[in-house]
Order: sequence, then structure tokens, then C-alpha cells
Amino acid sequence: MTTPTKVALLGSFLCFASAAGSAGGAEPATEEMRSLDEQVQEIKTDVLGIAAELNRLEEKLLYPSNTHLAVFVSIAEGETFRLDSMQINIDGQLATHYLYAFKELEALQHGGVQRVYTGNLPTGGHQIEVSINGKTTSGDDFNSTETFSFDKGIEPKLLGIALNGPKAIDLGEW
Repeated sequence: MTTPTKVALLGSFLCFASAAGSAGGAEPATEEMRSLDEQVQEIKTDVLGIAAELNRLEEKLLYPSNTHLAVFVSIAEGETFRLDSMQINIDGQLATHYLYAFKELEALQHGGVQRVYTGNLPTGGHQIEVSINGKTTSGDDFNSTETFSFDKGIEPKLLGIALNGPKAIDLGEW
């Protein structure tokens, strides 16, 4: 369920609750108004809980555990090169291409980990190609590409790409 749909559903509940409270034609008493506010708050809480559950179910449907692949990236501690972009191809097909902003790069350089790809992949052997572009601390441009092989079993697969310098890309399983 998309966010606009959730908002429309919440709005419908609120309109219904408002119309039900004013249907008597007379001005409701203060106690009745407080009771109505409490009911509206309960409805909001219920709708938010349902929306969260729907999001979890949607993710399970879109990325079943037997085909789920997630790829994360991190930069080794102390590395100060500037990462401008990253491209990941899986089995020769573009999986993702990402351009880094200053804040994202800063977070990675301070130990952050970023999920760069989530998708479905059948079981069996696969290849992942990781290409990075950026600048060294001396200002020179660099391009680096590495290709790795990995096996996807029936359980979810989590891969970690560690950037250990402008020319050192490592792949690990999490």
C-alpha cells in the first residue's frame, strides 16, 4: 500500500469519525468531544500499525527469502579518498548505479554501512562486478573495477563490499 493510499485511508477514517460526532445536529458536550478525540487517536494508532505490518508483508512478497540478495558497502577505517560513484553489475546486468553526496561519503568514512542493492536472484553461481570512481587525497582521478564470483543458496544472501583504498575492493559474505 503506497503512502498516498495510507494517507487517504487515514483521512477517510477521520472524516467518518468527524461526521459521526456531529450527526446529532447539536453541539457536542466537552466530555463527548474528548471521547471523540480519544477514538480518533486510537484509529490513527491502529492505521499506523496496519501500515507498518503491510510494509513488512510487502517486503516479504517482493523479496522472498529464498531469492533475496542484499549488497552493502563500507569504507575501511582511516581511508580518506573521495568516492564519487559506484556501479554494480550482477551476471552482466546493471543492478545499481549510485552517486555519492558529501554527507554520505562522510558517513561511510566514519564507519557507516550503506545498503546499495536489494533484489531477487535465483539459487546457483553468480558474478558481481563492482566499479568505483573518485579522487585520491592528492587529487588524482581513479577508476577501479573488480569481479567476484559467489553462490546463492536457498537462504537470503548478504554481501559486503569493503573499499580498502582507491584500488582495493574486497567482497565478503555477511
